[in-house]
Amino acid sequence: MAMEKQAEYVLSTVEERGIRFVRLWFTDVLGFLKSVAITPAELEGVMEDGMSFDGSSIDGFSRIQEADMIAKPDPTTFQLLPWRPDEGGVARMFCDIVTPAGEPFDGDPRWALKRNLQRLSERGYTLDIAPELEFYYFTDASPAREVLDRGGYFDLTPLDVAQEYRRRSIVVLEQLGIPVESSHHEQSPGQHEIDLRGADALTMADQLLTARLAIKEVAMENGMYATFMPKPLQDAAGSAMHLHLSLFEGDLNAFHEPDDGLSKVGEAFIAGLLTHARELTAITNQWVNSYKRLHGGFEAPTFVTWAHNNESALVRVPTLQPGKPDRTRIEYRSPDPACNPYLAFSAIVAAGLAGIERGYELAPEVMESVAVTDGDVLARADFERLPSGLDESLDALEVSELMKEALGDHIVEWFLKNKRDEWRRYRRHVSLFEIEENLPIL
Repeated sequence: MAMEKQAEYVLSTVEERGIRFVRLWFTDVLGFLKSVAITPAELEGVMEDGMSFDGSSIDGFSRIQEADMIAKPDPTTFQLLPWRPDEGGVARMFCDIVTPAGEPFDGDPRWALKRNLQRLSERGYTLDIAPELEFYYFTDASPAREVLDRGGYFDLTPLDVAQEYRRRSIVVLEQLGIPVESSHHEQSPGQHEIDLRGADALTMADQLLTARLAIKEVAMENGMYATFMPKPLQDAAGSAMHLHLSLFEGDLNAFHEPDDGLSKVGEAFIAGLLTHARELTAITNQWVNSYKRLHGGFEAPTFVTWAHNNESALVRVPTLQPGKPDRTRIEYRSPDPACNPYLAFSAIVAAGLAGIERGYELAPEVMESVAVTDGDVLARADFERLPSGLDESLDALEVSELMKEALGDHIVEWFLKNKRDEWRRYRRHVSLFEIEENLPIL
């Protein structure tokens, strides 16, 4: 009934606001947004029956012999796009992908997340996620990569000349129903951060995809380019997407323990993330470039460790404000903002839930800094290391029964196929470093 009322709201809003087009959004296996626009005349029928499309043309969807797919709009995700004209405007809805028989499609990343959240719900839990979204502003998308400002961490004017673009982005995000907690200039010139207020995992995955597009649209409006590339500059900080995770059992924070601040459930969830860290890294850090950030210094996590207040740890438990038991959370620090959030959240849920269900014991926290400061992975036999490159992370993913169960064989198969091809192309590539270093002497 609630869904029917939401569908009625969509239809009435489109009519009252004179909306000219409604865009139906979904993602391929890598997290790239796909869109098809329909007119208001088609809207009611599409919300009821879905929109047919050729799945064989979408990376990670289906083979030619099973091409027909149907995009079913989720009316609860209806929003007007603020960067489109007010008159004859444009709205969007996220879609679930189903087969012609009406069954959820195994290759739909959004469906994978729904399945994992259902497993979590069956245990009585819900997961809220609050991401710190880091990105760079460049003057354009050329290889020159000229940063927009010379500011540093928390800098304000005149060094932070991009603050107006950041402010405009926040206004647009809030118009899209995406609340923002804070924003600031990040560590390196041209680097910025917008922190989104926590929401349930499915809503947040939708919001992250929308936020990435909105930030890029605002930059384009101003003749600039915003990028979520994990490591666009060699000698500058990489862009992370630190995820603040809060697990609730009803209205109670399942991570909170009155005595010491972290419950047994919280410890088991962290143990699950650490135990399965190497195999889920391919999902949270899915690009060749991702590993230039993870092993490039600037406090990016390199080793599989946890601590209460150690910025170099893979998992951090932030200090709890007095009298705020509902704020107990854990921070997972390896993901970058270029991942597919549906798959990343699915992998995180699966790993954390495995820790709870299997009773994993949490290793002692690591108080000392294990940050890589010189760009090299230190030889630390006492700490497990995150994969050193995409190839290593794919090897870990390929043999992971947990990730296959969480994401499904279809998604894992297509993901591995696509990423193996990326690694092969990268491995054959002759870089500028090799030309500059070797050509004059060899």
